Amino acid sequence: MRGEATILHADLDSFYASVEQRDDPRLRGRPVVVGGGVVLAASYEAKAFGVRTAMGGREARLLCPHAVVVPPRMSAYSDASKAVFQVFEDTTPLVEGLSIDEAFLDVGGLRRVSGTPVEIAQRLRREVLERVGLPITVGVARTKFLAKVASAVAKPDGLLVVAPDRESAFLHPLPVRRLWGVGAKTAEKLHSRGITTVGEVARLGESTLVAMLGRASGRHLHALAHNRDPRPVQPGRRRGSIGSQRALGRSRRPCEEVDAIVVALVDRITRRMRTARRVGRTVVLRLRFDDFGRATRSHTVPWPTAESHTILAAARVLLATARPVIDARGLTLVGLSVANLYDDSIVQLALPFDRRDGGALDVALDGVHERFGSDAVKRAVLLGRDEGLSMPMLPD
Repeated sequence: MRGEATILHADLDSFYASVEQRDDPRLRGRPVVVGGGVVLAASYEAKAFGVRTAMGGREARLLCPHAVVVPPRMSAYSDASKAVFQVFEDTTPLVEGLSIDEAFLDVGGLRRVSGTPVEIAQRLRREVLERVGLPITVGVARTKFLAKVASAVAKPDGLLVVAPDRESAFLHPLPVRRLWGVGAKTAEKLHSRGITTVGEVARLGESTLVAMLGRASGRHLHALAHNRDPRPVQPGRRRGSIGSQRALGRSRRPCEEVDAIVVALVDRITRRMRTARRVGRTVVLRLRFDDFGRATRSHTVPWPTAESHTILAAARVLLATARPVIDARGLTLVGLSVANLYDDSIVQLALPFDRRDGGALDVALDGVHERFGSDAVKRAVLLGRDEGLSMPMLPD
């Protein structure tokens, strides 16, 4: 870890909603909700009334009756993201994209040509606003973890620099949910023991946290509570998983409709995997329920694959195991991903001969999709069904 705060976390503010407000002056200063059935994004004016991403459209309208609801324009968001990333890359060659609206930048070593990290961050915010027309928040710190926390605290449209001698003073009063890896269950465990702030976590010994949360989580939280995060900014880092999700709103869905949604997610994911020449072993199903609870289930197949039928079979097994919970609690979101990814050219050499050509039909269909469009060929079960939006994202 460097002695100076040289890592920037740049995060666009309410990205989709900001693009809509940029492109339509009538929306500026007004509460804006992107998406009707399910909220894809909300402006800060709408968030002030409690509107949140993935909330049902009906609930959002009850909370903010005067909100302006606009349909999503994915191509506009993709174009805006490319323009913002061009500003990032003009700032430093060390850019690690996290999503289409946020990235880490390492500006160490640029002092002589570009100024101090603070000056670079100020200029970055100004250039994104002038060249792209969007507000962006930047956190600056010695580590990726702390830079991301700083940007979250500085939102919206802010800049926050955490100097090395102020790290503990900034970090320790924050709630434990600010630590990466602390979700609802971990927070509940910590709260039950009277631990509510990062500083209280930092005062515990590592062995105590390990006994409380397990070896991996305990060591991880102990390191972060002391701002120990040696990970460098990695340009061009490939994804560790490829996934997609579909928000369902609050209405109950029959089993066959949920299955069709999973089929569509699998087709979308495996097409991306084959385009990126990746194969994977672990299929992960993520569910969110009517009561806002969440559940995750995973299954690892014997060999890495990008074959749709293999991944779909694993996804259906996971969905079947979750069916009693879905029936009891309702379902508002289905997410699917494939993890433990490998480069397919390397894996092909290690696979048995009879496993190497199993995806030939999938690849042939990909060729049809590429030539004639993504709807040129589709499964019969998906005919006439809404497959949901294809969200813009960084290259796989």
